[in-house]
Amino acid sequence: MTDFRPLVPLLTAAGILLAGNGLQGTMIALRGAEEGFSTGQIGFMGTCYFAGFILACFATPRMLAAVGHIRTFAALAATAASGTLAIALWLGPYPWMVIRFVMGFCFSGLFTTMESWLNTGVPNSERGRVLSVYRMIDLGAVTGSQYLLPLLGSSDFRIFSVMAIMVTISLVPVSLADRSNPKPPEEFRFDIPQMWRISPLASIGCVVIGMTNSAFRLIGPVYARDLGFSDTGIANFISASIIGAAVMQYPFGWWSDRHGRRIVLLFASIGAVAAGLYLTMLAGGSHTANLVGVFFFGAFALPLYSLSAAHANDRAKEGQYVLVAAGLMFFYSVGAMAGPFVASLLMEWRGPAALFSFTSAVHAVLIAATLWRMRARGPADRRGRFAAVMRTSPLIFRLARKRGEAERNGGK
Repeated sequence: MTDFRPLVPLLTAAGILLAGNGLQGTMIALRGAEEGFSTGQIGFMGTCYFAGFILACFATPRMLAAVGHIRTFAALAATAASGTLAIALWLGPYPWMVIRFVMGFCFSGLFTTMESWLNTGVPNSERGRVLSVYRMIDLGAVTGSQYLLPLLGSSDFRIFSVMAIMVTISLVPVSLADRSNPKPPEEFRFDIPQMWRISPLASIGCVVIGMTNSAFRLIGPVYARDLGFSDTGIANFISASIIGAAVMQYPFGWWSDRHGRRIVLLFASIGAVAAGLYLTMLAGGSHTANLVGVFFFGAFALPLYSLSAAHANDRAKEGQYVLVAAGLMFFYSVGAMAGPFVASLLMEWRGPAALFSFTSAVHAVLIAATLWRMRARGPADRRGRFAAVMRTSPLIFRLARKRGEAERNGGK
């Protein structure tokens, strides 16, 4: 079993940091709506945020190589805390787009730093569970932070201060308590074709997950507001999805460790499509039905990223974990740039239910990609097993021949 004790400071920092980031995503949508921003403008803020993600995919590995994981984490967290306060001081859709671009750069770099750190030294047989613990901390922190919205309100400066405090405090456990700082990569080249060769399925999966998860996290509060949810109701709506994800995250990780990542990815993708169709066609304006539907949506859709990451890291070689973390973040960002903006336009055109019509259609692409890779890998796996048999067959034949000779000699 993996010893989690060296990772406790990093996981603690991740929980504090992710609570602040999760609260900020919900608050941006609600405060923007209060300020009179259009749904399209709110969606485009998500595009700007994930454009910053893409830039960080190229820059963060070089920062890790230059100064290491702890210093990179500290620099990016300090910048993110400053950006959080700038949102409160500089109101307006266009200034917020600029700030969200910077925030995207910071949080992408922070995620790359944390995930490459976690994957270093984790055996494939336990990777799904380790990443599941990380994701459960993420989901638990985001769930708890949602209830600061009804407590403080989205119009009060205090909520910006609390978010900045969360991001800043995340520096403490990493800076003072952590001794598991992995060795920085000696040489790094951000190679997208190489990332694709490591795992085409994880690359496609992260584009899909970027489109759907970012659309839900940014536009989901607007969807709930359009259905008449109060601030507390919106917090309950977002939290229901995260609780669903927390319930299924570890079981999916355990299952994938034992029975293969692709079969679990396929099952979870089918569940995400079914939950999205339920919310589109059956939930209607019922608050209870929407809470039930979004619980199952979170249970199946939100664990997909950690499953894809575990699948890619299983296939990575020593020294490729930073590339995998940055590469998956790149593919996620490509999808996430489009997801919120497209979903917001569809909602303006077709109403709130269009959000989950969009997620169902995109998750269906992941089902097709998984089936394609299962079919493509199958013959290769059989060829690999055949090659292994052929490599051992001369030894088998030699042993059989010697045994036969011994029996003949004994019989004389």
